[in-house]
Amino acid sequence: MADQVEELIKEIAAKHGIAVSRDDPILVLQTINNRLMQDSSKAQQAQLDQYKEELEALALRWGTDAKDKAERILNAALTASKGAMDKAMQENAKSTAATVRAEVDAALGRVAGQAKDARRIGLLNVLASCITLAAAAVALWVALR
Repeated sequence: MADQVEELIKEIAAKHGIAVSRDDPILVLQTINNRLMQDSSKAQQAQLDQYKEELEALALRWGTDAKDKAERILNAALTASKGAMDKAMQENAKSTAATVRAEVDAALGRVAGQAKDARRIGLLNVLASCITLAAAAVALWVALR
């Protein structure tokens, strides 16, 4: 502090050509001014630190809020896509079941038609066998007579 006062006395003498002593009111004002500036600087630094803490807390809260909102949006999108996938799977399962049912019905229709034809042919064979048996019986009866 003494060095500052000495430097100030030398600067005033050099610039203004006036010699001042240590008890000069100008130096007292300079000391008071320096003290006020130091106190003001400390107060401003304290306010800046408090403001910095408030900004950090606010940024943290905004980050948390943004994260929560992003999670809600993501969960809603996931739920919606899951519902859409379930609906699509049900529709595809119904469509596949209907297609398989139609194919099975068509195959059973062809098999039923062929079974009907085979039954008719079997009945005709039995009828032909009966006629042949009757003809053989008549031939045997004619031959034995």
